Amino acid sequence: MKDYQIETVAFYNVENLFDTVDDTLTFDDDRTALGKDRWTEERYQRKIENIARVLSEIGKDEAGNTPLIIGLCEIENRLVLEDIISHEYLAEKNYGIIHFDSPDERGIDVALLYRKSGFIPLNSQPRKLMIYDADKRDYTRDQLVVSGVMHGEEIHFIVNHWPSRSGGEAKSSYKREKAAILNKRIIDSLYRQDPNARIIGMGDFNDDPTNKSFKKFLQTKAQISELKERELYNPMEIMLKNGKGTLAYRDSWNLFDQFYLSQSLVSRNFEGFQLYKAGIFNPPYVITQSGQYRGYPFRTYGSSGYEPGYSDHFPVYLFLIRQVKNEQ
Repeated sequence: MKDYQIETVAFYNVENLFDTVDDTLTFDDDRTALGKDRWTEERYQRKIENIARVLSEIGKDEAGNTPLIIGLCEIENRLVLEDIISHEYLAEKNYGIIHFDSPDERGIDVALLYRKSGFIPLNSQPRKLMIYDADKRDYTRDQLVVSGVMHGEEIHFIVNHWPSRSGGEAKSSYKREKAAILNKRIIDSLYRQDPNARIIGMGDFNDDPTNKSFKKFLQTKAQISELKERELYNPMEIMLKNGKGTLAYRDSWNLFDQFYLSQSLVSRNFEGFQLYKAGIFNPPYVITQSGQYRGYPFRTYGSSGYEPGYSDHFPVYLFLIRQVKNEQ
């Protein structure tokens, strides 16, 4: 009988996870005790508990453990990350943090958490996304690139939170296309170092798998059989076509939270970890159960103000699997 090892990679937009302290250098005033959102210590601690609970349960049944790698976006700083990984739901798992402060005007960043028992980071860097709007720079999130060794195998992660659709999808699409171009540049540089580089991109892309940023600029494919050398597979495209989504707006679903993978992680021609499956993590407790927004993600702030929920996005995950060679 063959034995298999499964590891989970997760991504979660945690919906404005701010601490309660006013940072004078960013526009975080709403998320303070005296701000518009009345962001008290009690509400903050509840949010930390909610997020830690979700992260502790993603993939647990299949992989038998919490995710090995967790990408996050909409976190304010390192402090909130430390509060997440030290919560009782996750504390014994001994997570490490990779985080850089980005130039985003609201002060929200991306980050990567990793279980130290299974991943050793070798290199990490933020890549600046330079966007100009009428000669004025539009400050947005960096793209976080982390390279390391996962159970003896070299792998690269790119954590994204692309520019929003503020002002409308069409008017803002050039910003996400710029983000895709930067992603492609990063991927190409990794391929120059190793033509078979194992790459996983993840994030809230503020675009669906079928948008131009993915199909034209990243040239992602929905079918593994269609992949040519150095092309990228997007397991979320078929999910979107089947009506699945990670966030809802005016009764329509989008699948902004996505993964894409290099050919070396989905082709049987390569040894080591391969994609087993991808999915959306949406147990009943992260779903609004009644009212106008029934079925939507159970969020922290809605049209009526504070709600004791989780996020306005569902998290996504993928399972990587490899055969364990048993010594005779």
